[in-house]
Amino acid sequence: MTLRHLKIFVAVCDCGGVTRAARRLYLAQPAVSLAIHELEQYYGVPLFERLSRRLYITPEGERLLSLARQITALFGEAERTVHGDGLGRVHIGSSVTIGTCLMPGYVRAFEERYPGTRVQVTIENSGTLEERLLQNGIDFALIEGVVHTPQIEAEPFLDDELTLVCPPGHPFALRGRATLQELGNERWLLRERGSGTRELFDSALLTKGLRLEPMWESINTRSIVNAVRTGLGVSVLPAALLRQDFARGTLVRVPIEGLDLRRKFQLLRHRSKTLSGAAQAFIALVRELGAAPMDDFR
Repeated sequence: MTLRHLKIFVAVCDCGGVTRAARRLYLAQPAVSLAIHELEQYYGVPLFERLSRRLYITPEGERLLSLARQITALFGEAERTVHGDGLGRVHIGSSVTIGTCLMPGYVRAFEERYPGTRVQVTIENSGTLEERLLQNGIDFALIEGVVHTPQIEAEPFLDDELTLVCPPGHPFALRGRATLQELGNERWLLRERGSGTRELFDSALLTKGLRLEPMWESINTRSIVNAVRTGLGVSVLPAALLRQDFARGTLVRVPIEGLDLRRKFQLLRHRSKTLSGAAQAFIALVRELGAAPMDDFR
């Protein structure tokens, strides 16, 4: 069994079949099929079920895939490091709020310290980033949500809070507060399911026996902000994103009586993944800086 076998195996899993994997790797299809056969012979277990000319990965294959991704990623990191490419590279996942408020400052500070290191950032909702961690698609992630799988460990690194927001003339803004009983009478403009913001809000409401159906769902926080400004409804969003809006008076933050919307920003990593020097250095910087590089949301 060689590194080549593992690279071919990962490609077959990613491409969903031998033919497409062969195209990606610029190999003949029989060579890819032979490599998979040799792997199965080496380990003495089937890695795929072959049904109706399609491949379905087996539980044994799933276990090998997780390790194969890590091994091939580490080999690539070794190549880049030995060839003098600084600390190599780091691929970070970030949820929207952190990507907007914190990540630009983190990346700027990191590149000043390690100018030879390549930083790649992927911004997605928290649920998608958790899936990417499980697939070894990113080194680690900074999110606002909670962890759903035991293979991922979470480290809180910063406090945050959600807040109800509405336009200045709204009754909530004029009175300076909202009650739980009044929430069901509003038109809600919310982030999509799977985002950390939406998950916390929905969970907090469920503890009070409430559930709200939004009239507007979006992956784009700024589109929600603009809709709230024009009076289409109200929302619950991270307070850190809206400091300029509050200062200008275009939006008003309103406490909801009896509802705790505090949360922690979390650093996520796969328990089995060995982090590169670049990833470890970036994590150390995040712990050091905390909220220091937070930028205004525009």
